[in-house]
Amino acid sequence: MDLQLTGKRAIVTGGGRGIGKAIARQLAEEGVDVVIAARGKEQLEATAKEIATATGRRIVPIVADMGDDAAVARLVAAAVQELGGIDILVNNAAAPGGTVPSAKIEQVAAENLLFDVNVKVAGYMRAARAAAPFMVASGWGRIISIGGGAARRSGNYIASIRNAAVSSLTKNLADELGAKGVNVVAIHPGTTRAGQTIAPADEVRLTASVSIGRLIDATEIAFLVAFLASPKSIAINGETIAAGGGTLGPIYY
Repeated sequence: MDLQLTGKRAIVTGGGRGIGKAIARQLAEEGVDVVIAARGKEQLEATAKEIATATGRRIVPIVADMGDDAAVARLVAAAVQELGGIDILVNNAAAPGGTVPSAKIEQVAAENLLFDVNVKVAGYMRAARAAAPFMVASGWGRIISIGGGAARRSGNYIASIRNAAVSSLTKNLADELGAKGVNVVAIHPGTTRAGQTIAPADEVRLTASVSIGRLIDATEIAFLVAFLASPKSIAINGETIAAGGGTLGPIYY
């Protein structure tokens, strides 16, 4: 299937490593020129060089802090200047889930919650606010936000709250922008293999409730993002798509 992405222009936040890197690589393989953004300059530059060499597309690294209004505005302005416009925004930058203990209410520190929400949820909102006018002006665009499976289960207050908020942001944006040619969707990955080391005992535990019997790889999330970024995804707007290999038991309808 031709996804009709050749010549499109994208921003992928959190694009230096992990899922973001896989997404940037897949978009580039589909013919997209990509700005990748993150806070670590050295990693960004190495990733940009690697993807550009492999795909022949233009990959531009831009250091940005998604927790800061002015930094995000500068990122989008620089991306438009470098690429000549912006068609696709992939919101992915966030603090790693689960790094702060928050399984019990007494473990939840307000400052940790606010930090996570500022970077992930408000960061996604900042990026969409800055990029949407360019998409609306051209009459077409895609905004894809990476949430997380913790939105649909208990056990981590901060991870659940921040990822559920991604779905709320997505639906609000979709209802506002859909008639203007901009589709907005969210993806909730489960535990995803993205270059990290997972102990065998942890892998057994993590896959016990996955219906395909294994963890999803970052490249498999990237395949989904590439489709959702395509003009051929027009039928999907305002939805949150679970992408963890399926969860045994619950029925969502």
